[in-house]
Amino acid sequence: MPTLQTRTLEVTEPERASTPAHPGLLDGALARVAALQAARPWVPLLLCFALAIVGGALATRLELRTRFDQLLPDSQPSVIELHRVMARTDTTSNVFVVLEGEDTARLRAFGDALVPKLRALGAPWVTAAEDGVQAPRAFLEPRAGLFVSLPELEKLRDDIQRRWDWEVGKETGSVIDDSLEPPKVSAEELKKRFGAAKGGADRFPDGYYQAKDGRAIVVIAHTAIPGGELARSAEALARVQGVVDAERASFADVKVGYAGDLVTGLAEYGAVKEDLVNVGVLGVALVLGVVLLFFMRVRALVAMGATIACGVAWTFGLTQLAIGHLNVATGFLFSIVAGNGINFGIIYMARFFEERRRGVSPNEAIAIAHGGTWPSTLTAALAAAASYGSLGVTDFRAFKHFAFIGAVGMVVCWIATYAMLPALLLVFERVRPFRGDESTLFGRLRLGGVRYDVPFTWLAPRAPRFFVAAGLVLAIGGGALAVRWVNADPMEYNMRRLQNDLGGGREMYRLSGIAAGVLGAKLESAMVVLCDRFDQVEALKKELDARRDAAPPDAKPFEAVHTILEFLPRDQDAKLPVLAEIKEKVLRAREKGTIAEADWPEIERILPPDDLRAFGLADLPEDLARPFTERDGARGRVVLIEPTAGKNDSDLHYLLRWADSFRETRLDNGDVVRGSGRAVIFADMLKAVVKDMPRAIALSLGMTVLAVIVVFRRRASSVAVLAALAVGLGWVAAYMAASSLRINFFNFIALPITFGIGVDYAVNFVQRYDARESGGILGVLKTTGGAVILCSLTTTLGYLALLGSVNQAIRSLGALAVVGEIACLLAAVLVLPAALIVRERRAA
Repeated sequence: MPTLQTRTLEVTEPERASTPAHPGLLDGALARVAALQAARPWVPLLLCFALAIVGGALATRLELRTRFDQLLPDSQPSVIELHRVMARTDTTSNVFVVLEGEDTARLRAFGDALVPKLRALGAPWVTAAEDGVQAPRAFLEPRAGLFVSLPELEKLRDDIQRRWDWEVGKETGSVIDDSLEPPKVSAEELKKRFGAAKGGADRFPDGYYQAKDGRAIVVIAHTAIPGGELARSAEALARVQGVVDAERASFADVKVGYAGDLVTGLAEYGAVKEDLVNVGVLGVALVLGVVLLFFMRVRALVAMGATIACGVAWTFGLTQLAIGHLNVATGFLFSIVAGNGINFGIIYMARFFEERRRGVSPNEAIAIAHGGTWPSTLTAALAAAASYGSLGVTDFRAFKHFAFIGAVGMVVCWIATYAMLPALLLVFERVRPFRGDESTLFGRLRLGGVRYDVPFTWLAPRAPRFFVAAGLVLAIGGGALAVRWVNADPMEYNMRRLQNDLGGGREMYRLSGIAAGVLGAKLESAMVVLCDRFDQVEALKKELDARRDAAPPDAKPFEAVHTILEFLPRDQDAKLPVLAEIKEKVLRAREKGTIAEADWPEIERILPPDDLRAFGLADLPEDLARPFTERDGARGRVVLIEPTAGKNDSDLHYLLRWADSFRETRLDNGDVVRGSGRAVIFADMLKAVVKDMPRAIALSLGMTVLAVIVVFRRRASSVAVLAALAVGLGWVAAYMAASSLRINFFNFIALPITFGIGVDYAVNFVQRYDARESGGILGVLKTTGGAVILCSLTTTLGYLALLGSVNQAIRSLGALAVVGEIACLLAAVLVLPAALIVRERRAA
């Protein structure tokens, strides 16, 4: 759709001068640049292209980091503690090999065949593998009696003796009252009183990680590869799959699938990486498409595409030098930088074509475009950069990086516009001179097309008072609603609404559900606390248990604290002789025939062996000790905090309570033990957003206001621009309140950057209006309004591309940013012109 920038203007206006309207140091520098571009356009072009090649080469080295702890600064206490824990423990990730079939025996045989071959892969690919709790059970069952308290063991011994005495008395006829019969010595009674459920006897009665219906078995392969190390994770998964594939020939009837955090992490990374490419390509395609529709000139498309490509290449080349990587928030900035950064070129090119249509020479048109557009575009660039830069005051590393890339991108794209675009236009003029609409490829379409500015030039003069009143009422109402919205706590506490929608991951999620149903998720979701000394472990557990017990029943911060001491019974030396007596009495009872033979196999499994002795940390089997073992082999200093039953870290309300319960614990001796992990990291991210959001918004708004005042100087112009921005922001507030929008880690970004980007449109409009070159307000709408609308369209489309993201949080960022763009645009090209029309009519 064409606009009047590329059509003959039938307006009465004074003759334009080639001298800039804002003389100063920058005017002189830009005039010299324009002279160089006019004399030797290939010089700046070659320089820009060379820098773009260097920037692009650097940008290809940017890696994508998806771990959430990388969104907080390294100086954050929770991050420091997390890195300490990761350095001292095997932050393992797991692969769940899910075997499905109708024959349970075949599934078990397949699992048993896989376990030794998976273990043979060795560290770091597979540090351990199992398909059940056979090893822990084999160790714990004979020692079950040692986990019973000494008084309970003594009572059991006495009860067995009483049963013996009763049986003897019954035979001899000395039993007086049958109602006093002691309990029988049965397998069920002994198992209950020996506590033989340890080692997974209840959850896994047959020892295997097996579904209740017997149609699925899970084989776990533990790796020593932390989440986020994607190349090594992919290799580990490939090695596991290789072992499974080699064994499948003997089990062709078994269906195999893969789940686990290592598999999920790879799938998430692949989805995010593909998402970045898709969103970036879609955003750039939409932006360039709307540019082509606006100008209806291939040269405009090529020039604009080359200019913004250089600006983006420079931006992300500098990002590589300054930061070195992208994260889940900054990875989507390609589309945003392109959509925002192209606006300067649109304003410049629209002015250049306008001058050429009036018959001005190419060199003169370049000089006029330089002098006539740089104040407004530089103001817009600085305001946008300030808005992005305001995020740098936060403690959230993701925002700091977003601030750097966004701010640098705006400045660099402005420089690329004035360094490269004029030279490109002059080169095209030499190849094919500008000859007006009728000579272009889309000339006929342009002459009969509809301009972007037409709805606004038609509406504004017909009911200016209505639009001003409606705009102000809606803005004021939106501000009032926003106060209630803020007081109601608008933060998003459901982490499920921030996750990726992996449409192709349904099978993976199905398998994950099977594995979770078999294995449970208690310890897999537990947070790790690492003590400095082994003697701190029991004291820490005592203090944490006291915190849990003191909490209200409906606000328990966690379910339980697990330590290796659970597998080290107390008073073992005192219990051993009692257990020996119990065994002797049970054997005697069997000889007497008072124990059913059907119960004997179960009883025999839990009776203490003759060589039973006390055991310590070093005697525990690896499968039991692994969760509590550090990289150097030290056992026992690791403590696991199990989440409350029915709760998980998808609920940030609960996560905050959970994280605060073990973040820092002061022991009775004065030692301080700190905790970290996923719960604390997410809690700190939320706290950072809540704490820094008002500061970032205030700074962005303040810097935007300052930029407008400094550039315009005139009080009336500054007031007009800022009033339009206030109206647009009032509408945004109304939308947020009416839609009950929830603020999350990512869509918060849209709030401060809306100030700098949204003020762009009013700045360009008022700057052209102040120049008195376009026949009043409607003339400004016809000449600059279309370009301003196109600027908004490109920015909006850059944000709109985010709605195609697989990540729900990124989509919410795109939606809020689009609303901000539309609101600020309407305020600039409808409410502001209507207000100026009302003022002019009053003056007349």
